[in-house]
Amino acid sequence: MSDILIWGAGAIGGSLGAAFIRDGHEVVFVDNAADHVAAINAKGLTIAGPLFEGTFKAKALLPDEVEGQYDLVFLAVKAHHTEEAAAALAPHLAPGGAVVSAQNGLNERVIARVVGEPAVIGSFVNFGADYLEPGLVHYSGRGAVVVGEVDGAMTERVVALHRLMSTFDPDAVLTDNILGYLWGKLIYGALLFATALTDDSIADVLDDKAARGVLTRLAHEVGAVALAAGIEPQAFDGFDPHAFMPDAPAERTTRSFDHMVAHNRRSLKSHSGIWRDLAVRKRKTEVDAQLGPIVEFGAMHGVATPITARLIELIHDIENGVRPLERNNLDLLAATGKGNA
Repeated sequence: MSDILIWGAGAIGGSLGAAFIRDGHEVVFVDNAADHVAAINAKGLTIAGPLFEGTFKAKALLPDEVEGQYDLVFLAVKAHHTEEAAAALAPHLAPGGAVVSAQNGLNERVIARVVGEPAVIGSFVNFGADYLEPGLVHYSGRGAVVVGEVDGAMTERVVALHRLMSTFDPDAVLTDNILGYLWGKLIYGALLFATALTDDSIADVLDDKAARGVLTRLAHEVGAVALAAGIEPQAFDGFDPHAFMPDAPAERTTRSFDHMVAHNRRSLKSHSGIWRDLAVRKRKTEVDAQLGPIVEFGAMHGVATPITARLIELIHDIENGVRPLERNNLDLLAATGKGNA
């Protein structure tokens, strides 16, 4: 593959791009943060953390500075910025080139509306990384890295992409069910959004027996929509999506909750990025882009999603400053569909 364009040089895009540079590839970063672009151009992109470290020289541009066309573009912006970013990068995608979504959610379909379905390759990333300051990204922990054609085909280009991703993580997976991974993460993501309704840690919410009822109902909604859409959710990084399917035995669900609690107790991150957006950064989350499609697909396939829809409303209330982060929000979510929501 020739030069790689990475649109979004933050935590995910920066970590991937640095690994590609380390492997000898030419990478051009694009970001809308002028100070970040300036820092990369002046000193390179620095990666800190326990897995690999270094400063990697690369060209960085603002979106309106990009010229030419590229065979491979990674889109690594927040999910709610996908359509705008896809429209901006489209003129710079070479004929026969591909766009890879290194994001959360079902963004492949959004990108396809802009550049066409044949130009999109599916991707799932779950590693830990944070943007710390201009020119500095912290790559904190390994996680699943999966690529696959959206239609499940094994093409030359997706095999080549898998080789490239293996330079970032040797355990990168090539799959014929990328949508299964994305929907599996939607189930997990819905649970994380619910934990972000409170100021409590992820582990504390998941360990709260009183909260597990509504969390299970929420997960069942997402699982039911996936099944109705013909998707077979895939497990990743110890998360078992089948434990949250509507027909899952209660014992399996309980074991999965306990496993997630233990995992999050060990993690250096007590709260999710969603919570940080709400409590610290005071900015919009990815709730519409991540959970909105669940409601949309549910309507398409005749599956009711009242808890998911209510969760979106509650997150919006917190974003807009009309609702505090508090435990009572989970009680309001639990009341959904019980006549007193």
